[in-house]
Amino acid sequence: MSELKKFKTFSNEIQKDGAFIQQDNLFIKKFGNKADEWPVEPNRYRLLWMPACPHSHKVVIVLKLLGLDKVISIGAAGPYRTEKGWIFSLDKDEKDPALGIHYISDIYEAEDPNYSGRPTVPIIVDTVTGKGVNNDNFNLTTYLETDWEHYHKENAPDLYPVELREEIEKLNKIIYEDINTGVYKAGFAHTQEAYEKAYDKLFLRLDEFEKRLENQRYLFGNKITDSDIRLYTTLARFDSVYYQIFRTNRNRLVDYKNLWDYARDLYQIKGIGDTTDFEFIKDSYHLSPHLKILFGNIHSLLPKGPDLSVWIKPHGRDRF
Repeated sequence: MSELKKFKTFSNEIQKDGAFIQQDNLFIKKFGNKADEWPVEPNRYRLLWMPACPHSHKVVIVLKLLGLDKVISIGAAGPYRTEKGWIFSLDKDEKDPALGIHYISDIYEAEDPNYSGRPTVPIIVDTVTGKGVNNDNFNLTTYLETDWEHYHKENAPDLYPVELREEIEKLNKIIYEDINTGVYKAGFAHTQEAYEKAYDKLFLRLDEFEKRLENQRYLFGNKITDSDIRLYTTLARFDSVYYQIFRTNRNRLVDYKNLWDYARDLYQIKGIGDTTDFEFIKDSYHLSPHLKILFGNIHSLLPKGPDLSVWIKPHGRDRF
């Protein structure tokens, strides 16, 4: 574990009982017209993500579905966390072309030179000042769905309908606490008790969603909402990553009739499937230096399976 410490990863998030509790966000100022808010201004901000990360993936999906990628640019870090965090290894000279920075951590250290947490994605950055704007991975999609409504493309889906907001918020908390971060609570647990508690809650929720989707296409009927996107990003990573290395191995996604069909239905929507890079996801989780150390992949082996071509097979969910 001493080798792992240099990666600034997870040690501050392990509780006395061995449970993993995700750290607080550093950048939480909202968008709006008040003096203490970031102005909603097109072509000013840049979303930084890492395509293997489910939290940042959901934000990119929302940007694409709403057409906000036309007014908020997107930059992507490479698949491997270095000792300084995520690096822009996909770009020329390993620098983000818009911000001129090498690492995601540069944004955090500029805000707080003594920052000791994990520099995380997603994060929206102000390209005018280079300052971090918001990395609140729970609320960021709803900010984009509401505060940025003026810039949504014509006929954009209403992912956060007013009449469903209270119910969506309740469901989002369950998805986030027990599924999105639930897989990490299992994978990064330091005691058997903490692991089994997260494991049991995760599969309890997956069983509930399997039942919920038995007679309706999406979580709130026949139109996708913010909640569907949040659930999808974990489901998309489940069989190739979480089932294998996070020990969430009671069921695979393909073992669930409704959840598996539902996930394929979402994958085949433009803006969702074309932002899902399965090979990148596998590469990042299985070969990132800090995760290789944590999960003992000392020979840097990349699993050959599962067969990803099944994601484009008919899902049958349009019968609803």
